[in-house]
Amino acid sequence: MPRPLDIACLQTRPRPDFAGAVDEALPLAEAAVKAGADILFLPEYCGGLRTEDGALAPPSAPEESHPFLAAMRDLAAKRQVWINIGSIAVDGPDGRIINRGLMLDDRGQIRGRYDKIHLFDVQLSEAEVYRESARVSPGHRAVIHDTPFGRIGHTICYDLRFAHLFRSLAQGGADILLCPAAFTRKTGEAHWHVLNRARTIETTRFVVSACAIGPVPGGGESYGHSLVVSPWGEVVCDGGTLPGVVQARIDLDEIARAQGRIPSLTADRPFTPIQPRRSVA
Repeated sequence: MPRPLDIACLQTRPRPDFAGAVDEALPLAEAAVKAGADILFLPEYCGGLRTEDGALAPPSAPEESHPFLAAMRDLAAKRQVWINIGSIAVDGPDGRIINRGLMLDDRGQIRGRYDKIHLFDVQLSEAEVYRESARVSPGHRAVIHDTPFGRIGHTICYDLRFAHLFRSLAQGGADILLCPAAFTRKTGEAHWHVLNRARTIETTRFVVSACAIGPVPGGGESYGHSLVVSPWGEVVCDGGTLPGVVQARIDLDEIARAQGRIPSLTADRPFTPIQPRRSVA
């Protein structure tokens, strides 16, 4: 029997403050619920994102009093819908923030948290430099959310480049792998589609990646093209370059069919890794 699931990615625009982020997300969420979505997925830093002097500077608050989280919890309870908050900036214990994703159930209760492990420290050009670790504390634990629809592994943005994390989540029992993002336009044009498709092909799992779209207040631009990709590596839907709802009906039985054809997740063999070559003084 097919295991159908209606999912919706909310392709929101980066907003510089909590109020703007809530105003951006709520109408899209309401539209997705009205269209029959069982679970909603939001992008990275959906609770607000801006830059200052080239550095990421999202608005942050303690989790227990975070305005965007409170608004989404209210919506989940009111509409009786599961919501994955791709990530928001939460105050951390060391003066830095935590890039934290949360899973909400249909009563608005928090059912899981994931703190982004791999931080975006890159130099795309002399002028375009990102040092997420300057303001963000990294997470250290892989996370799978248990839901009525299946088990959902959570990653965030730059994690997409670390295939071993996705493989670990799939081998740990995840049916769907999430990668909410605010991918830059430059890296998105070069790598976004191929990386998402590669992660599905390697794991024979669905990948759902809600990505923010448009200019980031203070500088920078998010790529958009929120994706749902099948376990066979086929793009089910692509959000393109406009804000909106990216909705898809998927069949979770496709996972077993793909894994039955290519059972690579159960074919690991031990090997001796190559040691890094030491430089000669």
